[in-house]
Amino acid sequence: MTIEKNFDVSMIAAMALKEKQIQQNYRPIIAVHKWFARRPGTLFRGLLLSEFSEDPLADSFFRANDFPGRLVADPFMGGGTPLIEANRIGCDVIGFDINAMATWIVREEIEHLDIHAYREAASKLVTALERDIGAAYRTDCPHYGDLEVPVKYFLWVKVLDCEKCGRDVDLFPGYLLADDTRHPSNVLVCSQCGELNEVSNLGSPGQCHSCTAVLFESGPAKRHRCACRHCGHMNSYPRPSDGPLRHRMFAIEYYNPHRKEAHSGRFFKKPDEKDLSRAAGAAARWQKLEPRFVPDQEIPPGDETNRLHRWGYSYYRDLFNERQLVGLELSCRLIASVPNQRMRHALATNLSDLLRYQNMLCRYDTMALKSLDIFSVHGFPVGLVQCESNLLGIVNGSGTNVGSGGWCNIVEKYVKAKRYCEAPFEMRHQGGRKALVPIKGEWIGERWNGGRPRAVTIRCVSSTDAQLEPQSLDAVFTDPPYLGNVQYGELMDFCYVWLRRLVGSQAEGFARPSSQSPDELTGNETQARGLVHFTDGLSAVYRAMARALKPGAPLAFTFHHNRIEAYHAVGVAILDARLVCSATLPCPAEMGGSIHIRGTGSSIVDTVLVCRNHGRVRRSQLFETPAGLLDLVLADLEQLRAAGLKPTVGDTRCIVFGHLTRMGIWNLRMGWETAAPTPDRLARFAGALAEYGDPQSVINAVGRQTQLSPMRVAQPISIYAQDEQDAVSF
Repeated sequence: MTIEKNFDVSMIAAMALKEKQIQQNYRPIIAVHKWFARRPGTLFRGLLLSEFSEDPLADSFFRANDFPGRLVADPFMGGGTPLIEANRIGCDVIGFDINAMATWIVREEIEHLDIHAYREAASKLVTALERDIGAAYRTDCPHYGDLEVPVKYFLWVKVLDCEKCGRDVDLFPGYLLADDTRHPSNVLVCSQCGELNEVSNLGSPGQCHSCTAVLFESGPAKRHRCACRHCGHMNSYPRPSDGPLRHRMFAIEYYNPHRKEAHSGRFFKKPDEKDLSRAAGAAARWQKLEPRFVPDQEIPPGDETNRLHRWGYSYYRDLFNERQLVGLELSCRLIASVPNQRMRHALATNLSDLLRYQNMLCRYDTMALKSLDIFSVHGFPVGLVQCESNLLGIVNGSGTNVGSGGWCNIVEKYVKAKRYCEAPFEMRHQGGRKALVPIKGEWIGERWNGGRPRAVTIRCVSSTDAQLEPQSLDAVFTDPPYLGNVQYGELMDFCYVWLRRLVGSQAEGFARPSSQSPDELTGNETQARGLVHFTDGLSAVYRAMARALKPGAPLAFTFHHNRIEAYHAVGVAILDARLVCSATLPCPAEMGGSIHIRGTGSSIVDTVLVCRNHGRVRRSQLFETPAGLLDLVLADLEQLRAAGLKPTVGDTRCIVFGHLTRMGIWNLRMGWETAAPTPDRLARFAGALAEYGDPQSVINAVGRQTQLSPMRVAQPISIYAQDEQDAVSF
């Protein structure tokens, strides 16, 4: 079988849609450590089985598979999804990434772990931290009088000095702490005395129960300006030259295990003197501490990090308060003392992932009533109200974690991730019901319980520098950079500068002060990297992979972008590699509500481009007119609708661009001049696509067609030639 014959768009799309809504439940392995924009594991499992299995995809997907001797590569490893799925079905794998954090994370995902030994090591760490700093995360309950109950979250507001009177100005954008979605009432902070008030009607909140001041939902800080409540002076913020703004603790959400059953809603309080004293004690301890692991690196310029500079942050340690710095430094010291390297590396990975919640850029979700980690928007969001999570975490009497962002949470997620490696499963949906299907006989790792060893090679190098034997690869599956995408290197440095202090030179790539590289293929204004840089880099990688592929073996990758110019780069790279695109397959790849794409008109659908150096395609796939393109796009959309997706204009655009790219490659494959300057090659490819007219006209036609015609029941479409008469060879 091959992908072109066997891949079932509607089947895989339906599962990918479900997976992306709650990916950690379908692929728990991703909880090893945060990585960005992971593609669905179901997609790459479907691609791999379509290529290697002789059975229909619907049969092979939910049973154990083993393909010994197959070697699969991923030149843009990222979070490792293609490699993990290939390793799981018995393939040998080799992966490359220029980012040291990516290679570390994928090693941690795949490498075997003694879960029992890990649990013991993690338990010792948390117990030691509890003895040392546990008191810093406790408070007294004013509702029932119980003492020393655990804090879930400390809430802080940014503060500046009034330019006129010098007094503190709280930068509240709003005074709503919690709404009544998951709490019986709305909770408002009094603008005058800071007391917390339970309010049933936000439209008419009334007066503060403590000082009788009028309550407000809206706060004074708007559009980087805030009036001083003491003198009325209008202050501007931020003030980069003054450094980061100070913070004032104004609220606490805590957990009272003794009263939870009888209590209605959450537990909130205004900090009392003991709470403020505990915070001050942590600050005093930090001043006396001589840190060995807290990083001292400056935050470098960048498309994402420049936002931090505008808020006065110069060093990574500026992003944490003193209590967090003390707890993280002590955690690092405990980890460094663990004698077993595998356990030490696992705990170091945990600490790196824990940083997402242990910093002063986290925000508090007033509806969900939980901390939002720093990367929830794939950037560095600098808000005015920050959320500090309990470093240790809270476990209730039944063993369930309460709240988020603590060591207990991270350890439990890591255990689930590594258990999945030993016993992977799939989710089958039938008749509106979901069933977990164990796939007995499959596993993830280089070894397990005496089973057949699998070769796993993970390298922190550019794949263009990799030494691969010619015609040695059975397939290449990857998710390449998307030209103007999120600056993963800049974001991952936030974790990298800490992890590097813990593991030093023990990991490849960690000698660099930053996980970033000038050879990254992302577009980046700060680094002056644009379309030509992206094209040259992608071309070099694809040429290297093509030389290593066995005759007829696939290079398959996901791609989507709002701009057709990005597809020009993709087409040039494939032509430079002397490959032909034999298929373009649509599949959902993002959550519909992803914060970083919501409202942008972007697509949640990727096009999978399948490329080979020789093979056959159906003549009906080789359109010559916009009308022919329209028919193929409508057929793809039918497959997606049958999967339960409601395609958007952005999704249609992605599908149109994918088919145009495939045809541009087909039409230019003979006589392509790889030695021509990159701008000339890009211009030539753009010209080939322009012969089909304005893509927007096809997108508009799709809109009109779908409004006029009801959806038909889609049937699986094979785009590969089923007989010689329909075959066109390349």
